[in-house]
Amino acid sequence: MAQEPSLLDTRRHQMFPHLEEQDIARLRRFGEVSNFPDGAFIMKAGEVAPGLAFVLKGAIDVRQGGAVSRGESITQHGPGGFLGELAQLSGRPSLVDAIARGDVEAIVLPPRRLRDVLVQEAVLGERIMRALILRRVGLLQLGQAGPILIGPAGSGDMLRLENFLRRNGHPHRALDSVSDPCAQTLLKRFVIQPEHLPIVLCPGGQILRNPTESELARCIGLLRPIDPDMIYDTVIVGAGPAGLAAAVYAASEGLCTIVLDCRSFGGQAGASSRIENYLGFPTGISGLALMARAYNQAQKFGAEISIPEEARLLAAGGTNGVRFEVRLGSGASVKAKTLVLASGAQYRRLGIPNLSDFEGTCVHYWASAIETKLCAGQEVALAGAGNSAGQAAVYLAEKVKKLWMIVRGRSLEDTMSQYLIDRIRALSNIEVVLRTEICGLEGGESSLSRVRWRNRDSGAESEHAMSHIFSFIGADPNTDWLEGSGIALDDKGFVITGAGGSHLLATNCDGIFAVGDVRCGSVKRVAAAVGEGSTVVSAIHAYLARQRAREEQKAAAE
Repeated sequence: MAQEPSLLDTRRHQMFPHLEEQDIARLRRFGEVSNFPDGAFIMKAGEVAPGLAFVLKGAIDVRQGGAVSRGESITQHGPGGFLGELAQLSGRPSLVDAIARGDVEAIVLPPRRLRDVLVQEAVLGERIMRALILRRVGLLQLGQAGPILIGPAGSGDMLRLENFLRRNGHPHRALDSVSDPCAQTLLKRFVIQPEHLPIVLCPGGQILRNPTESELARCIGLLRPIDPDMIYDTVIVGAGPAGLAAAVYAASEGLCTIVLDCRSFGGQAGASSRIENYLGFPTGISGLALMARAYNQAQKFGAEISIPEEARLLAAGGTNGVRFEVRLGSGASVKAKTLVLASGAQYRRLGIPNLSDFEGTCVHYWASAIETKLCAGQEVALAGAGNSAGQAAVYLAEKVKKLWMIVRGRSLEDTMSQYLIDRIRALSNIEVVLRTEICGLEGGESSLSRVRWRNRDSGAESEHAMSHIFSFIGADPNTDWLEGSGIALDDKGFVITGAGGSHLLATNCDGIFAVGDVRCGSVKRVAAAVGEGSTVVSAIHAYLARQRAREEQKAAAE
């Protein structure tokens, strides 16, 4: 089978556009001209670079970087080209090495000034932004940049770390410690014992032994300290469709904005293998790709995004304009004038006593290339009947031998869009089992061997040999962290908004709003969440205006 062409083959002219002299002239007012001698590092993997470098004279070699990299060449930028990718938009550590060839003269734009270019120079900014995104996608496709993960393929911790990096759009390599010769060489070199696996080799040379997601994020520069003295106009808790939409509109309208999420950007929408009913994408788009665009868009307008950073407690603020303080799992806190609750929902778990024995290795809440690689050519079961379940079933059916779709209800029509139902029925290797639920799992050592399900009407059970199941049975509101805050919740834990004639998205606490799936009465659709996220910004502006008016009246009275 012919290999699928890479982005370098199909979109090189967009990844590496050539800027004309008039383009360079427009950039001069945003940056400063810097000189680099032959052989100097302009960027180093694992270190924060000064910014994008637009080449005026000489050339810049871009190559794979990192402590154990072979330094293979990626590309070279000459006059009219520019060095950088999405890491430079947000001021995060570089993923590659870049070395001056000859005496190099370049205009260097730090992240803040780069964002000014993207906003003020629309046409030129569009070309630059497209190139930054495509270069990141190219690095993801290449699989030779970023941290190196080494551990047993398919183990719970390897899957946990791989999924974290993948869901946050961060390039990485994953090597099987059992079968990969390169992995075995590295383990011997660094004297790593089996009980310490998986390990992560960060680009800066640090070695992490089975790290948490936060430890990994801090090591690679994905998660940075939050300024304890900063007072944000708005803090958005949750980076799903609603939270990212709120961030894009708030930041683009000049509000000082920060977004917090404990896992990754995209929320549950990021788990959708293909969304085909979202306005403007007639051929469909994966949830992760759609949410990655929103994530980059929010950063383009200057929103600060902190992932993974878990909101643990909400408290009333103090003086100097601070209305609220969100205390974080890291021990830090964030001060804000307003708060947007966009924390969405958390995956509902199957009611099986030994479920936790298989979660992370054999029971999956996400259907991506990582999971499908584990179960390719096998029989699998999928529980659920919503659109997310339907999208996952269609995606998995291309990879597996047979998929059993376990549905509690009497029909798919009650909960799923018709286009997905039609597609499922057209696939010969999907068998839909109605009025049925999974009731038992058997296996050992985190290895699933058999699955039992039961008919809800007759009570009859059947048993099937399989090693992986996928659970898409809905979600519960992610509001446990609001306990004791005084924010009104309904009997299911969703945030109540719009009571007493207030704004539709306003909670019972003045200055706190709720959007998306976490809100009582919301429509559980990506488009609806995006709509609420964009709408809430006008309510934030109105609230801040009222606060300013009160402060002015108070000052005048004094």
